[in-house]
Amino acid sequence: MASLTIASRALARGVSRSTACLNAARTLSTSAQLHDAAGSYSSPFKGESKSTKIPDFSHYLNKGTSNTNLLFSYFMVGTMGAITAAGAKSTVQGVYSTQHIAIAHVAPRRPKHQIADQFLKNMSASADVLAMAKVEVDLNAIPEGKNVIIKWRGKPVFIRHRTADEIDEANKVNVASLRDPQADEDRVQKPEWLVMLGVCTHLGCVPIGEAGDFGGWFCPCHGSHYDISGRIRKGPAPLNLEIPTYDFPEEDKLVIG
Repeated sequence: MASLTIASRALARGVSRSTACLNAARTLSTSAQLHDAAGSYSSPFKGESKSTKIPDFSHYLNKGTSNTNLLFSYFMVGTMGAITAAGAKSTVQGVYSTQHIAIAHVAPRRPKHQIADQFLKNMSASADVLAMAKVEVDLNAIPEGKNVIIKWRGKPVFIRHRTADEIDEANKVNVASLRDPQADEDRVQKPEWLVMLGVCTHLGCVPIGEAGDFGGWFCPCHGSHYDISGRIRKGPAPLNLEIPTYDFPEEDKLVIG
């Protein structure tokens, strides 16, 4: 009985060893097949193997030198300038000849300089354009101590009817201490009338009248203070408020422009 048991165990061991050897052989065979398959694998993308190849643009390059290009550019600029000048000359001469003939029929004895003056006047701005460049203001409508804002050439204009105290205050300021030194008498034609553009000299804002630390104008955007003469006294603005061209054709009339 004991011998039968020993024989059974030996047989089982032999079968186990045979199975292990068979499995090892199968494993080696499968690994070799996979290795061969991996070594023989080919990519489906059949493009150029060198992806960093730079195309050749040499046939697009200009065969001439840079001096040749500069000469051609200069030639074209000079030619266009000459053609433009010739066209302008022909136009002016044609208009002048037509004007000369028309005036000669009306007044054949007029001097040539008068004919030239008439021609130049025809080329100047028309009456309606000149009218838009000027603004007339009735000063009787502005009481003493008050501001009026009007529009001139798209910009606001401040007109201040100053009191005697305001005029004295403006004249008492030490001009040498100002950032933009300017006497009050240099900014007005009549002491009681202050006319200036309502555009802050810092960034173009519109200051507020009768405000600020100096009783004149104050720009709330960045804190620029102007006195009663429109001179910068405090804040980032570098210059005084600009004075436009104006005149008093009559005692109670103001013309700006």
